[in-house]
Amino acid sequence: MTDRTAPARARVLAAMPLTRRRAVETRRRPLIPRRLVRIVGGAALPFAILAAWQLTTSLRLFTIAQLPSPWMVLGAGVELIQRGLLGQYVAISSQRVLVGFAVGASLGLALGATTGLARAWDVFFGSTLGAIRAVPSLAWVPLLILWLKIGEESKITLIAIGAFFPVYTTVSAALRHVDRQLVEAGRAFGLHGARLFTTVQLPAVLPSVISGLRLALAQSWLFLVAAELIASSTGLGFLLVDSQNNGRVDRILLAIILLAVLGKTTDALLGVFEKWAIRRWT
Repeated sequence: MTDRTAPARARVLAAMPLTRRRAVETRRRPLIPRRLVRIVGGAALPFAILAAWQLTTSLRLFTIAQLPSPWMVLGAGVELIQRGLLGQYVAISSQRVLVGFAVGASLGLALGATTGLARAWDVFFGSTLGAIRAVPSLAWVPLLILWLKIGEESKITLIAIGAFFPVYTTVSAALRHVDRQLVEAGRAFGLHGARLFTTVQLPAVLPSVISGLRLALAQSWLFLVAAELIASSTGLGFLLVDSQNNGRVDRILLAIILLAVLGKTTDALLGVFEKWAIRRWT
């Protein structure tokens, strides 16, 4: 409901008899809050999967080596916590993802804005970056080891590469498709350069920019496992590889679940930022 219609609606409700007004307000108020519906609806499928998983293992449809029970996965997590390893793995992986995402997204925003606002730069960069984007993530690993050795720099660089392209592509395409009439109207009001960008163009593309950031963050978590293949001794990617080598399927499932939870949590934080940014800039 818009601000213009709200006062008119309030006057209509005030003119109604009391019983009729209560009936209208009762119809407008949902029996179950929407937030509760979203929470319950979103949790329904994970709980169903968990129940099916437990039932499958209870009926011994798979061996323990193929599919351990949820309680065995939980026990593997408790064991790693008691040894002081799980928190360390989660912290180092999160740090790598966030730093790599920050670097890659910043470069993607800068270059995407440059190519989106200037046709000449788009012609210069477009085809080359399009070819580099098609290179698989694992193809970068040997080169990064040669260039940056096996330290944190090579891992963060690989994650930054994964975060760069979704942001660059989204921002560049969104700025190229901003309504020309909107831009000309801004110029008619004396807006140019940075003021035109922050006042007219940025609000117009903000939803697309944030969508690109969310894709980039998801891509960063995807590139994390490839990054931690680079002679890593900590992190969730290392936990996956080490558990595979040792035949610990319970730890493999634990690492997968943690990656899913961490990815969803960081995406939800970006969703909160998206709501704030849209209220602030649009």
